[in-house]
Amino acid sequence: MDADELPERSSLKFFLLTFALAIPFWMLNFIIKVEGLPLDIPVTDFALAFMPMTGAAILIYKNEGLDGVRKLLKRVLDFRRIRKKIWYLPVALLMPLLYLLIYGAIRLTGRPLPEPHISFLTIPLFFIMFFALAAGEELGWMGYAVDPMQERWSALTTSIILGSVWSVAHYPSMIKQGRNLKWIAWGTLGMLGMRTLIVWLYNNTGKSLFAVIFFHAMANVGRVAFPADKTHNPLVDYPGIHYSILAVAALIVAILWGPKTLADYRHARSTA
Repeated sequence: MDADELPERSSLKFFLLTFALAIPFWMLNFIIKVEGLPLDIPVTDFALAFMPMTGAAILIYKNEGLDGVRKLLKRVLDFRRIRKKIWYLPVALLMPLLYLLIYGAIRLTGRPLPEPHISFLTIPLFFIMFFALAAGEELGWMGYAVDPMQERWSALTTSIILGSVWSVAHYPSMIKQGRNLKWIAWGTLGMLGMRTLIVWLYNNTGKSLFAVIFFHAMANVGRVAFPADKTHNPLVDYPGIHYSILAVAALIVAILWGPKTLADYRHARSTA
Protein backbone atom coordinates (compact mmCIF):
# COMPACT_ATOMS: atom_id res chain seq x y z
CA MET A 1 0.00 0.00 0.00
CA ASP A 2 1.44 3.38 -0.99
CA ALA A 3 1.59 6.31 1.42
CA ASP A 4 -0.71 8.18 -0.97
CA GLU A 5 -3.38 5.46 -0.74
CA LEU A 6 -3.84 5.20 3.00
CA PRO A 7 -7.02 3.96 4.68
CA GLU A 8 -8.86 6.44 6.82
CA ARG A 9 -6.74 7.52 9.78
CA SER A 10 -7.41 9.92 12.63
CA SER A 11 -4.58 12.23 13.60
CA LEU A 12 -6.53 13.29 16.69
CA LYS A 13 -6.79 9.69 17.93
CA PHE A 14 -3.09 9.30 17.30
CA PHE A 15 -2.25 12.43 19.31
CA LEU A 16 -4.44 11.38 22.23
CA LEU A 17 -3.06 7.84 22.29
CA THR A 18 0.55 9.02 22.03
CA PHE A 19 0.10 11.44 24.92
CA ALA A 20 -1.64 8.75 26.99
CA LEU A 21 1.29 6.38 26.40
CA ALA A 22 3.73 9.15 27.34
CA ILE A 23 2.14 10.10 30.68
CA PRO A 24 3.87 7.39 32.79
CA PHE A 25 7.26 8.39 31.38
CA TRP A 26 6.59 12.09 31.99
CA MET A 27 5.83 11.22 35.61
CA LEU A 28 9.03 9.18 35.87
CA ASN A 29 10.90 12.20 34.50
CA PHE A 30 10.56 13.86 37.89
CA ILE A 31 11.60 10.76 39.86
CA ILE A 32 14.53 9.31 37.93
CA LYS A 33 17.67 11.37 37.39
CA VAL A 34 20.72 10.28 35.40
CA GLU A 35 23.63 12.69 34.87
CA GLY A 36 25.82 13.06 31.79
CA LEU A 37 23.41 12.01 29.03
CA PRO A 38 23.70 13.58 25.54
CA LEU A 39 22.06 17.01 25.37
CA ASP A 40 21.32 16.67 29.10
CA ILE A 41 18.04 14.96 28.25
CA PRO A 42 16.08 13.08 30.92
CA VAL A 43 16.72 9.33 30.73
CA THR A 44 13.02 8.61 30.17
CA ASP A 45 13.17 10.56 26.90
CA PHE A 46 14.84 7.53 25.33
CA ALA A 47 11.57 5.66 25.89
CA LEU A 48 9.37 8.67 25.10
CA ALA A 49 10.90 8.90 21.64
CA PHE A 50 9.24 5.60 20.75
CA MET A 51 5.74 6.53 21.93
CA PRO A 52 4.69 8.08 18.58
CA MET A 53 5.77 4.89 16.77
CA THR A 54 3.97 2.78 19.39
CA GLY A 55 0.78 4.82 19.10
CA ALA A 56 0.85 4.60 15.31
CA ALA A 57 1.50 0.85 15.40
CA ILE A 58 -1.43 0.25 17.76
CA LEU A 59 -3.87 2.19 15.58
CA ILE A 60 -2.60 0.63 12.36
CA TYR A 61 -2.78 -2.87 13.82
CA LYS A 62 -6.37 -2.25 14.91
CA ASN A 63 -7.47 -1.11 11.44
CA GLU A 64 -5.00 -2.73 9.04
CA GLY A 65 -3.57 -5.70 10.89
CA LEU A 66 -0.01 -6.87 11.30
CA ASP A 67 0.72 -6.36 7.60
CA GLY A 68 0.02 -2.64 7.98
CA VAL A 69 2.46 -2.40 10.91
CA ARG A 70 5.15 -4.17 8.87
CA LYS A 71 4.66 -1.72 6.02
CA LEU A 72 5.02 1.20 8.41
CA LEU A 73 8.26 -0.16 9.90
CA LYS A 74 9.71 -0.85 6.45
CA ARG A 75 9.41 2.84 5.64
CA VAL A 76 12.36 3.55 7.93
CA LEU A 77 14.55 2.60 4.94
CA ASP A 78 12.32 3.83 2.11
CA PHE A 79 15.17 5.82 0.50
CA ARG A 80 14.06 4.57 -2.94
CA ARG A 81 11.26 7.13 -2.72
CA ILE A 82 13.87 9.87 -3.11
CA ARG A 83 13.83 10.11 -6.91
CA LYS A 84 15.62 13.46 -7.13
CA LYS A 85 18.99 12.75 -5.55
CA ILE A 86 19.68 16.48 -5.11
CA TRP A 87 17.45 16.28 -2.03
CA TYR A 88 20.10 14.27 -0.22
CA LEU A 89 21.99 17.56 0.14
CA PRO A 90 19.47 19.30 2.43
CA VAL A 91 18.64 16.01 4.14
CA ALA A 92 22.27 15.49 5.16
CA LEU A 93 23.79 18.97 5.17
CA LEU A 94 21.13 21.58 5.96
CA MET A 95 21.27 21.16 9.73
CA PRO A 96 25.11 21.20 9.92
CA LEU A 97 25.04 24.38 7.81
CA LEU A 98 22.43 25.95 10.10
CA TYR A 99 24.56 25.10 13.13
CA LEU A 100 27.53 26.80 11.46
CA LEU A 101 25.30 29.84 10.93
CA ILE A 102 24.23 29.74 14.59
CA TYR A 103 27.88 29.49 15.63
CA GLY A 104 28.75 32.51 13.48
CA ALA A 105 25.80 34.52 14.80
CA ILE A 106 26.83 33.86 18.40
CA ARG A 107 30.40 34.93 17.60
CA LEU A 108 29.18 38.12 15.93
CA THR A 109 27.19 39.07 19.03
CA GLY A 110 30.32 38.71 21.16
CA ARG A 111 28.77 36.20 23.53
CA PRO A 112 31.04 33.64 25.25
CA LEU A 113 31.56 30.58 23.12
CA PRO A 114 33.67 27.52 24.03
CA GLU A 115 36.34 26.43 21.57
CA PRO A 116 35.25 23.76 19.10
CA HIS A 117 36.08 20.29 20.36
CA ILE A 118 34.58 17.50 18.30
CA SER A 119 35.40 13.84 18.79
CA PHE A 120 34.85 12.60 15.26
CA LEU A 121 35.12 8.99 16.38
CA THR A 122 31.96 9.33 18.48
CA ILE A 123 29.85 11.03 15.81
CA PRO A 124 28.92 7.79 13.97
CA LEU A 125 27.83 6.26 17.28
CA PHE A 126 25.72 9.30 18.10
CA PHE A 127 24.22 9.20 14.61
CA ILE A 128 23.16 5.56 15.01
CA MET A 129 21.58 6.31 18.39
CA PHE A 130 19.80 9.45 17.17
CA PHE A 131 18.65 7.73 13.96
CA ALA A 132 16.91 5.08 16.06
CA LEU A 133 15.32 7.70 18.32
CA ALA A 134 14.26 9.82 15.33
CA ALA A 135 12.69 6.73 13.74
CA GLY A 136 10.67 6.21 16.92
CA GLU A 137 9.29 9.73 16.59
CA GLU A 138 8.86 10.13 12.86
CA LEU A 139 7.16 6.78 12.25
CA GLY A 140 4.34 8.34 14.25
CA TRP A 141 4.39 12.07 13.50
CA MET A 142 5.15 11.69 9.79
CA GLY A 143 4.37 8.04 9.12
CA TYR A 144 0.87 8.24 10.56
CA ALA A 145 -0.34 11.76 11.33
CA VAL A 146 0.90 14.04 8.58
CA ASP A 147 -0.86 12.67 5.48
CA PRO A 148 -4.43 12.87 6.86
CA MET A 149 -3.66 16.41 8.04
CA GLN A 150 -2.36 17.49 4.64
CA GLU A 151 -5.53 16.20 3.03
CA ARG A 152 -7.43 18.71 5.15
CA TRP A 153 -5.03 21.65 5.48
CA SER A 154 -2.13 23.20 3.62
CA ALA A 155 1.37 21.86 4.23
CA LEU A 156 2.33 24.95 6.23
CA THR A 157 -0.79 24.82 8.41
CA THR A 158 -0.16 21.12 8.95
CA SER A 159 3.43 21.90 9.94
CA ILE A 160 2.30 24.49 12.48
CA ILE A 161 -0.37 22.25 14.03
CA LEU A 162 1.88 19.19 14.10
CA GLY A 163 4.80 21.28 15.35
CA SER A 164 2.65 22.67 18.15
CA VAL A 165 1.64 19.18 19.30
CA TRP A 166 5.26 18.04 19.00
CA SER A 167 6.35 21.00 21.13
CA VAL A 168 3.81 20.29 23.86
CA ALA A 169 5.05 16.70 23.96
CA HIS A 170 8.50 18.08 24.84
CA TYR A 171 7.34 20.51 27.54
CA PRO A 172 7.66 18.06 30.46
CA SER A 173 11.28 17.38 29.51
CA MET A 174 11.98 21.11 29.15
CA ILE A 175 10.49 21.74 32.59
CA LYS A 176 12.53 18.87 34.04
CA GLN A 177 15.67 20.49 32.57
CA GLY A 178 14.83 23.74 34.36
CA ARG A 179 13.86 25.82 31.32
CA ASN A 180 11.90 28.98 32.07
CA LEU A 181 8.84 30.24 30.16
CA LYS A 182 10.91 32.49 27.89
CA TRP A 183 13.18 29.59 26.96
CA ILE A 184 10.20 27.33 26.30
CA ALA A 185 8.65 30.00 24.05
CA TRP A 186 11.84 30.19 22.00
CA GLY A 187 12.01 26.40 21.93
CA THR A 188 8.44 26.23 20.65
CA LEU A 189 9.28 28.64 17.84
CA GLY A 190 12.30 26.55 16.91
CA MET A 191 10.32 23.33 16.91
CA LEU A 192 7.67 24.88 14.67
CA GLY A 193 10.47 25.83 12.29
CA MET A 194 12.03 22.39 12.53
CA ARG A 195 8.73 20.62 11.85
CA THR A 196 8.14 22.87 8.82
CA LEU A 197 11.53 21.86 7.43
CA ILE A 198 10.69 18.20 8.06
CA VAL A 199 7.34 18.45 6.23
CA TRP A 200 9.11 20.30 3.40
CA LEU A 201 11.64 17.49 3.00
CA TYR A 202 8.92 14.85 3.29
CA ASN A 203 6.85 16.40 0.52
CA ASN A 204 9.84 16.83 -1.79
CA THR A 205 11.36 13.36 -1.35
CA GLY A 206 8.39 11.26 -2.37
CA LYS A 207 7.16 11.17 1.22
CA SER A 208 10.28 9.38 2.37
CA LEU A 209 10.43 8.65 6.08
CA PHE A 210 14.09 7.73 5.69
CA ALA A 211 14.77 11.30 4.54
CA VAL A 212 13.12 12.96 7.54
CA ILE A 213 14.55 10.45 10.02
CA PHE A 214 18.04 11.09 8.66
CA PHE A 215 17.45 14.86 8.82
CA HIS A 216 16.11 14.64 12.39
CA ALA A 217 19.12 12.53 13.42
CA MET A 218 21.54 15.02 11.87
CA ALA A 219 19.86 17.81 13.84
CA ASN A 220 20.56 16.02 17.11
CA VAL A 221 24.09 15.03 16.10
CA GLY A 222 24.74 18.70 15.33
CA ARG A 223 23.55 19.69 18.79
CA VAL A 224 25.90 17.20 20.41
CA ALA A 225 28.83 18.35 18.25
CA PHE A 226 28.20 22.06 18.87
CA PRO A 227 30.95 23.68 21.00
CA ALA A 228 30.06 23.39 24.67
CA ASP A 229 31.68 22.65 28.02
CA LYS A 230 30.51 21.43 31.41
CA THR A 231 29.20 24.83 32.47
CA HIS A 232 28.33 26.50 29.18
CA ASN A 233 26.17 25.26 26.29
CA PRO A 234 25.47 28.08 23.81
CA LEU A 235 22.47 26.31 22.27
CA VAL A 236 20.89 26.28 25.72
CA ASP A 237 22.18 29.65 26.91
CA TYR A 238 21.19 31.59 23.76
CA PRO A 239 17.88 30.08 22.63
CA GLY A 240 16.87 33.30 20.88
CA ILE A 241 19.73 32.98 18.40
CA HIS A 242 19.47 29.22 18.03
CA TYR A 243 15.75 28.91 17.48
CA SER A 244 15.17 32.13 15.55
CA ILE A 245 17.59 30.92 12.87
CA LEU A 246 15.63 27.68 12.55
CA ALA A 247 12.42 29.69 12.27
CA VAL A 248 13.89 32.00 9.61
CA ALA A 249 15.07 28.97 7.60
CA ALA A 250 11.52 27.58 7.71
CA LEU A 251 10.09 30.95 6.66
CA ILE A 252 12.41 31.08 3.65
CA VAL A 253 11.33 27.57 2.67
CA ALA A 254 7.64 28.52 2.98
CA ILE A 255 8.15 31.58 0.78
CA LEU A 256 10.20 29.82 -1.90
CA TRP A 257 8.26 26.54 -2.07
CA GLY A 258 4.81 27.90 -1.24
CA PRO A 259 2.74 27.33 1.91
CA LYS A 260 0.12 25.16 0.19
CA THR A 261 2.37 22.17 -0.49
CA LEU A 262 5.90 23.32 0.46
CA ALA A 263 6.80 21.57 -2.79
CA ASP A 264 6.15 24.13 -5.55
CA TYR A 265 9.46 25.93 -5.95
CA ARG A 266 8.56 29.39 -7.26
CA HIS A 267 11.72 29.77 -9.36
CA ALA A 268 11.56 26.35 -11.03
CA ARG A 269 11.83 26.47 -14.79
CA SER A 270 8.66 25.74 -16.70
CA THR A 271 8.67 22.38 -18.45
CA ALA A 272 5.90 23.39 -20.82
